Amino acid sequence: ALPEISRSAAQKLIAEGNVLLDGKPAKKNDRLEHGQTVSVTIPEPKPVDVTPTEMQLDIVYEDEDVAVINKPKGLVVHPAAGHQDDTLVNGLLYAMGDSLSGINGELRPGIVHRIDRDTSGLIIAAKNDFAHVRLAAQLQDHTLARTYRCIVMGNLREDAGTVNAPIGRCPADRKKMAVVAGGRNAVTHWTVLERYPGAAYVECRLETGRTHQIRVHMAYIGHPILGDTVYGNRKSVPGLQGQCLHAVGLKFIHPRTGEPVQLTCPLPEEFEKQLEKYRRMTR
Repeated sequence: ALPEISRSAAQKLIAEGNVLLDGKPAKKNDRLEHGQTVSVTIPEPKPVDVTPTEMQLDIVYEDEDVAVINKPKGLVVHPAAGHQDDTLVNGLLYAMGDSLSGINGELRPGIVHRIDRDTSGLIIAAKNDFAHVRLAAQLQDHTLARTYRCIVMGNLREDAGTVNAPIGRCPADRKKMAVVAGGRNAVTHWTVLERYPGAAYVECRLETGRTHQIRVHMAYIGHPILGDTVYGNRKSVPGLQGQCLHAVGLKFIHPRTGEPVQLTCPLPEEFEKQLEKYRRMTR
């Protein structure tokens, strides 16, 4: 058994002919029988083409297995078109060098989950494959818990609720996500923290982690996030870059020690300023 190898990584090894069953290339649907011999060749990792870039990272927690960063707004998580050397991955490579897992490939070393470019807050990175496999499993069974704070538009009738609605690509615009029949299961739990005229300060807890999940779900129930020009009002909000959404809390089981780790980070200054503006309306 190779517990440090994920299912997808194992399938890739088989597809590339690096797994032999009794000396012959294995197929992914082969069934093992007693007495058979399996040999696995782990290829040398390919050199990562991503350029390490020096940047100021707010590292909230770090040890030999994991690092948790408070990502600022505007920072893309991993390289893509238009962002080759100014992403969180570039910064992590500079700060941590080879101490990042390789499970997600050359462009996403260490990345266990993502946060939108214009969403701020806590994101966890795995520093080796052992930690990555276990953290990915926690994402699946919900023991890795992520808590967000946001300001949403409109008057929520209840004080708390759950949005259970599948998310997939928007048929009308493939760059957007939407609640669609046949989409992937998506569940968001929300609680109102404060109420203002025409808006509310809300805490959201993710049970699943779909692309743009909170933004899509809150817009779906008629309460888009303040500043979300994709799923809400197309006009930007003065003094606010992107949506007013912040990953404030992260809880996980440490992959090596088995001990619970619970982390929080403060709201960004621009978020606090928006809250203060709404609070003044209620005084």
